[in-house]
Amino acid sequence: MSQLFDTLNHIATCLNDDVALVRRGRFIDLDFLLGIAAETHYLTISVGRLSSIVPGPVLMKPWEFAIRIDGEAWEQFRQPVPKPNYHDIFAMCKQGTASIEGNIQPLMANLRYFKELLAHGR
Repeated sequence: MSQLFDTLNHIATCLNDDVALVRRGRFIDLDFLLGIAAETHYLTISVGRLSSIVPGPVLMKPWEFAIRIDGEAWEQFRQPVPKPNYHDIFAMCKQGTASIEGNIQPLMANLRYFKELLAHGR
């Protein structure tokens, strides 16, 4: 498995142990795609828990929305204290090192949850 897969498993462990964040996401049940550099992973959120991480690409696997981040931007984002413009998904989108696509309504409705999910375990 890749280093990214190991990082995502670490994020899943941290998230699933975070009682407050799981409670915040208790109404979230969806799949989303996380693309880092050339790697893609499908993450399943069930009742606020990160229940599944499937390396991609997977033919015909549906997802609600996708977050795609350049490899260097992801490395900067994962630092304990990220540099300006790498601290947030939308800051990276603004500078062109990340993008969001698909049905963003669930992302926006649960924005704090998803921001904390990605930042977990820094």
